[in-house]
Amino acid sequence: MNIIYMLLAISVVVALVFFAAFIISVKSGQYDDVYTPSVRMLFDDELVKETAPKATEKEEKPIIITNQPT
Repeated sequence: MNIIYMLLAISVVVALVFFAAFIISVKSGQYDDVYTPSVRMLFDDELVKETAPKATEKEEKPIIITNQPT
């Protein structure tokens, strides 16, 4: 049973070491993207589709068709 406690403690220590290494690498700028901003200006901007006017802006009256004998 003592070996389980020892392995658990060692695994927590290893996890904390990897977490600290991750935090240090993030703070030092290891994961900053320096390539994409320089390439982004080479591509055309995407066109933005205009939305259709809402029903409140333009009121449409319904067409009523009745069947009347002729």
